[in-house]
Amino acid sequence: MKNARIATLTALAAVAAFTLTSCAGGSAANDDGGGGAEVAAVTDVSVVVPADPGGGWDQTGRALSQVLTEEDIVSSAPVTNIGGAGGTVGLAQLANEKDPNTLMVMGIVMVGAVETNASAVRIEDTTPIARLTEEPLVVVVPADSKYDTLEDLVEDVADNGQSVTITGGSAGGADHILAGLMLEEAGLDGEEIAEKLNYTPNSGGGEAVPLLIGGKVAAGISGVGEFAQHIESGDLRALAVSSEEPVEQLPDVPTITEEGYDVVLTNWRGVIAPGGISASEKDELVRVVTELHDSEAWTEQLETKGWTDAFLVGAEFDEFLTGDIEEVTATLKNIGLVQ
Repeated sequence: MKNARIATLTALAAVAAFTLTSCAGGSAANDDGGGGAEVAAVTDVSVVVPADPGGGWDQTGRALSQVLTEEDIVSSAPVTNIGGAGGTVGLAQLANEKDPNTLMVMGIVMVGAVETNASAVRIEDTTPIARLTEEPLVVVVPADSKYDTLEDLVEDVADNGQSVTITGGSAGGADHILAGLMLEEAGLDGEEIAEKLNYTPNSGGGEAVPLLIGGKVAAGISGVGEFAQHIESGDLRALAVSSEEPVEQLPDVPTITEEGYDVVLTNWRGVIAPGGISASEKDELVRVVTELHDSEAWTEQLETKGWTDAFLVGAEFDEFLTGDIEEVTATLKNIGLVQ
């Protein structure tokens, strides 16, 4: 098997060789040394979504804001959208943010976009707060597509290359990576994948839908939640999901593995804060997000949107994020998406 290491990109890597650092120098959350003034409890937070309205990050940010305020965890949690370049435009602005009580939604899409866009500001320059959710991806085609199976689609890309257009989220994000991994499992090397894969990026699944329904592209990849209603309506057909097991929203849709390609990939999402905040400031944000996670209202959001609870905070999230950055970077290089 060509890539046995790709059971999932959300697996923890071996013990990381470095700790996430801030662009200001030192650790992402500076040590108070035990002698600093006590940080007041967080009563207000700003939620930044580094994408346009309507996609998975926006849904996450607005769910966060809603639960935080309705459960009286904080008094206010306004949402600001800063779209562009797979989240790296927003990431650059976070680097200059002076308010420590700022939570930016991010995830594996941003991890990939940092590499493909050669972003000057990196996730290592921020303060990790929590991983919140994960969601499988789904490969879809227009209702009248000539492709009956995932194999039909993958083989057509392998045979006819650029004439077969696949759309999804940001370049270098989970959707793009999944397309590359399926071609790799089909036997193509990195150079062949770069030559044959015609991938049209969008800010999210919402923008991909009209391209698919209008027959402008051959196939699409996005989170199950972003395509589910269009699959249920019959406008789109699902070929496979990227999880280990079939998903509840689409119980009759096979997994990519069941279709013959040994690939499992989940789109995880979480929140980070500005780099250089103190350890006490980080602890307060972790407390806020943990209280949100433990609420019934958040559990209801997970169930409604079909998100899987993937909560991690503290050193565990720091370690996971370091490992994921290493894994995604290696995968992008291996399938020819970055040098």
